[in-house]
Amino acid sequence: MPEALPPQTPPLSAEDTARLLDFARACKAAARAVMLYPAGHPAIAATLGRIAQITSPAAMPSPFQLTVLPDGLLLNEHAPARGDAALSELAALLHNHLIGQMTVHPGGDVESWRTFLLLLGREPNAVRTDGGIARVWTTMAGRHVELREIDYTEVLRERRGGDTANWTRVIANCLQGSVVDLDTAAIQELLGIAGDSDRLTELMSALQKSPDSGGGVTAKTAAVLRMLRQIVDVVAKNEPEKLEPVLGNMASAIGQLSPDMLLGLLTQRGDDEGPKLVQSVVQRMSDGTIAKFVSRNVINESAATDRLAQAFQTLVHESDQQQRLLALAKDDVAASPLGSTEGFESVWNHVAGKLLTSYSDKPFVSEEYGRELSNARTKAIEVDQVNDDPPERVGAWLGTVATSALRALDLTLLLDLLRIEEEESRWANLMTPVVSLLEDLLLVGDFDAALALIAVLVAEAGGTGSKARRQHAMIAIDLLIAGSMMRHISTHLATIDEAQFERVKAMCVSLGEVLVRPLAEALSAEERPRTRERLTAILIAFGSVGRRTIERLKNAQNPAVRRTAIHLMRQFGGSDALPDLTELLDDNEPQVQREAVRAILNIGTDGAYKILEQALATGTTRSRDAIMQSVSLVRDEGALPLFVYILQNIDHRGALAGVYVRAIESLGALRDPAGVPPLKQALYKGEWWAPRRTATLRAAAAAALARIGTPEAVTVLDEAAAGGSRGVRAAARAHRGRVRETRPPITSQTT
Repeated sequence: MPEALPPQTPPLSAEDTARLLDFARACKAAARAVMLYPAGHPAIAATLGRIAQITSPAAMPSPFQLTVLPDGLLLNEHAPARGDAALSELAALLHNHLIGQMTVHPGGDVESWRTFLLLLGREPNAVRTDGGIARVWTTMAGRHVELREIDYTEVLRERRGGDTANWTRVIANCLQGSVVDLDTAAIQELLGIAGDSDRLTELMSALQKSPDSGGGVTAKTAAVLRMLRQIVDVVAKNEPEKLEPVLGNMASAIGQLSPDMLLGLLTQRGDDEGPKLVQSVVQRMSDGTIAKFVSRNVINESAATDRLAQAFQTLVHESDQQQRLLALAKDDVAASPLGSTEGFESVWNHVAGKLLTSYSDKPFVSEEYGRELSNARTKAIEVDQVNDDPPERVGAWLGTVATSALRALDLTLLLDLLRIEEEESRWANLMTPVVSLLEDLLLVGDFDAALALIAVLVAEAGGTGSKARRQHAMIAIDLLIAGSMMRHISTHLATIDEAQFERVKAMCVSLGEVLVRPLAEALSAEERPRTRERLTAILIAFGSVGRRTIERLKNAQNPAVRRTAIHLMRQFGGSDALPDLTELLDDNEPQVQREAVRAILNIGTDGAYKILEQALATGTTRSRDAIMQSVSLVRDEGALPLFVYILQNIDHRGALAGVYVRAIESLGALRDPAGVPPLKQALYKGEWWAPRRTATLRAAAAAALARIGTPEAVTVLDEAAAGGSRGVRAAARAHRGRVRETRPPITSQTT
């Protein structure tokens, strides 16, 4: 039971409680799904997608910290306002891995959560053998979840119930194997434990999880046997009338042991009293206790292990009784969350078949050797507990079995096999592990290793080897691209440095045209600016092949993707892009229109300007205004040729008269001397029968020349003021006096 919170600690709000419950339920469902189904199963995408949604930056703007109790969770040190089975189940799963605290950061994607839950689904002892779940998770480059493990020694010191010194002394006495006389307080503690089934179970679990001085499972089972004997001795001497209930409590308690520990007890050899005591306890195990033993281990493992099958066969010999107990166990498992998962009946049929099949390794190994095999899994933990080696040596040893080191060995092995294997069928069989390793390498961002492996496939696919080998290499490349390759690459593009990005780009280009379509699809769906920019750079690196993807991108729903299409057209360049850019001039998004106009201006040919002229002539008033507004916002020399083109080729009368005047004003705003000749022509244009339009035109031209303010512009105004027609003279004189105001100040240079 979790410790009571201090009175001053209020419970979580209803909203935070709901968030915690949603997270716990999603985690439990996804944890079972990733263990039961292959990666492509719909249940995987549904359950993991739910977690990714709950922990997205939009739904969870800041990290939250979970404190893991044996049967409950605290969020930011506050208990939920109401309980739920999902909280206790997730807490038990985390607690089995000795996780004391878990911090969840926003932004974990589906694949990141799948990796974490696969690790969480491994057998806890196996993970501890690899150095503990926190260390393993760190080596897997896990970033969206931070873990802190429990120091179990401290847990034993701080646990509630009874005198902790006596509790610890009982455990130490059993583990050391020494016969130490217990004082009155310790005896009373032991008597209290023996009479309480729950406390006896807790004590036995603590002993099972406590570190020992060596010997693995054999030493632990011997310690449990010493504990049982010590309890029986104390009860027999002090309260013999309670011996029978105590034996019943022992029977319930050993039902909570692991299959390895229980088998160790059943096969314990040492003296005549040991087997007799164990047999007396086992005979008192009820059907419910055995069924709970089976169901608990099936729920924890989501399957039946060989050791569980062997323990079940040893406890229950009769076929009818086995069937009956499995029916009870099935009811327990069906009532758990595992029972509500899809395909439960199929999973249980497999479990029942395994448990009902008699298993024994006696024909293959001796009893002594069998015990050694059982102990092998604990050796890494025992070595880690020995402190007589210097830290640097222990660190070097651990480094040889780190995830990165093992991955490097996998890569070396596969590269060597691909190089030396000559048999076609065997070489073909290598493609499955090659693709799997490549997906793992891309998942963790080891692009150097992935590039080396992909280079071999590309060389074989385009080499001069046999047709069959080329075909196998191309199939492997297709499988890799059709899988999670682009998703994994996109995950890392925003964070890798330029050198790494260049290697990623070279790797993608080496795969050839087959990658262009998935790359374009990833770009269409991507919204992160940095990632989209780098996906664009990779697509551009494909040259003419990538150019054909523009048709898909320019019709995308997302305006940002349409702007990306324009960016690609600008990068590829050339007049071939003009038809596509013309379509985007009518886009509903102003920024897309503006980018399309800018791209046409960058092309800078008469054909490009003719496209804009036609768009201005045939478009609606709204379209013309949007195009001219976009053009006027371009404040660089790229817009100058277009304005000159308008003044020289568009009629200043009719529907485009407003466009003509805006081009004059824009030339003045640019203040480029190259605009003086076309403005001079515009100044002298006009008709006597349209005095108002003519006056507007000449006034705009004179004002633009005054804004340019160069000596050439001033000369044009002086000549017009002196020798032009009456309307020209009036416009020139009205703006001639403003030249001094609009001309940029002349700065003197001093030496």
